[in-house]
Amino acid sequence: MKKLTTKRFLQTLSEMFPDAHCELNHRNAFELTIAVLLSAQCTDKKVNQVTERLFEKYKTPEDYLAVSLEELQEDIKQIGLYKNKAKHIQELCRMLLEQYNGEIPDKHEELVKLPGVGRKTANVIVSTWFGVPALAVDTHVERIAKRLGFCEETDTPLQVEKTLMKKIPKAEWTNSHHRLIFFGRYHCKAQNPQCAVCPLQDACPAFQRGLKKTKKTAIN
Repeated sequence: MKKLTTKRFLQTLSEMFPDAHCELNHRNAFELTIAVLLSAQCTDKKVNQVTERLFEKYKTPEDYLAVSLEELQEDIKQIGLYKNKAKHIQELCRMLLEQYNGEIPDKHEELVKLPGVGRKTANVIVSTWFGVPALAVDTHVERIAKRLGFCEETDTPLQVEKTLMKKIPKAEWTNSHHRLIFFGRYHCKAQNPQCAVCPLQDACPAFQRGLKKTKKTAIN
């Protein structure tokens, strides 16, 4: 089996998904933050369906605090974990008004202090809106990194992030993050990956393991 080099990997992703981007609809940093917070354990498609109405009703942190928690929960109840997320949204809005003049901070270390905002969410915000190179590791990125042998199966998301940051040039972190997600979402899916037409098939450890397993079964 050929060894998959980082150069070939990045070039392939660039050719497959040259226009990869954040698929969460937003018009500003605040909306992006709310959308990413809602996207945990939920598809971007579902989040966009909910935020289409949500962002017309709520435009500022004050708007989210002007309603009861129950009303906000009702507005996002189609989203998984909606009760916790509604609580986090109001806590986040309160903190923005009390400590950041109602604005989303542009520093990673400040973003992770916000309720409901973890390392992955902060990475998405700084890279997508503020143009700071970052590599957010979601389920797609983690799966691809492990399937292609860049990371160990037992690696945590943070370990995956650190490994990819070492392998991928910093200037390419943001584009690579979006392309990795597109590759995982539309090609190398969790179920039924498109191995038969994959340009990386000859260098994919996961595919080769599956091939060997198939041959062994056939022999037996």
